[in-house]
Amino acid sequence: MVKKHNIIDTTLEEAKLWGNAEYMEDGLILTDRIANAPIPQDPTRMNFILMALCRKGRAQYSIDTREQQVRPGDLLFISERHIVDNYMASPDFECLCIMVSTEFYHSFVMNVKNVSSLLLFSMNNPVVSLTPREIQVFGNYFQTIREKMTDKSHHYRTELVKALLLAMFYDMSNVIYRVEQSDEKTRSRADAIFANFVRLLEENFREQRRVSWYAEQLCITPKYLSEIVKRVSKRTPNEWIDNYVVLEVRVLLKNSTKSIKEITEELHFPNQSFLGKYFKEHVGISPSVYRKR
Repeated sequence: MVKKHNIIDTTLEEAKLWGNAEYMEDGLILTDRIANAPIPQDPTRMNFILMALCRKGRAQYSIDTREQQVRPGDLLFISERHIVDNYMASPDFECLCIMVSTEFYHSFVMNVKNVSSLLLFSMNNPVVSLTPREIQVFGNYFQTIREKMTDKSHHYRTELVKALLLAMFYDMSNVIYRVEQSDEKTRSRADAIFANFVRLLEENFREQRRVSWYAEQLCITPKYLSEIVKRVSKRTPNEWIDNYVVLEVRVLLKNSTKSIKEITEELHFPNQSFLGKYFKEHVGISPSVYRKR
């Protein structure tokens, strides 16, 4: 059992030092030298999203106490807040590694379903074996994104990198679809409840933001729902609800011409002032300032 007082946090700032890393200050790092990462002596909480393709060697680690094995051709996912421990790698271990902050990830996904599908999948499938074609596709994206990141004279560098990441995400989502179609494993009751909660949330977060409502739809108590969601995802139901609502407001502010009044009505906030306070509490700035930026 992982002891909480031993858990340390790792950040993207530390990942910049892993070796041969290309990074954007916005919250994106690419490296092919993950073997140079310092081996943590304590359980380590990830404060970013990591996706990596193993090219050579082997590695093993535990994520939230579950043992994982990584071999050439495997794609590994680690979402933020999950705890990595017992990491060991062979001397020849090589990975193409992409790390993004949650903030940066939210800046290029186009809707809430994009967010939940990757997070849900990575919780149940932290390591996936790719086909030769999928390996080539990931490698091509890695090289192209890295190239564009290094071209600092490109006026649309950030926008271009985000577009490539979004395209890569959709290609990797096809991997998710393939694995889920062929996966015969029976999910635990906790995993099933959590997946059903997220699907309900995707469909209803614009109108329903009470944990008790979701618990009622799932025919369980709010306390039990909170315990299950926290255990499976390391987040509370309220955090999931807030994340969905805030992301939707971000998307509407960035990618639509709707007024703040219209967004207030669409997301069923009592008034614009309430929306403004809610958004500022979670993002740090007002909706109008966010839209101008």
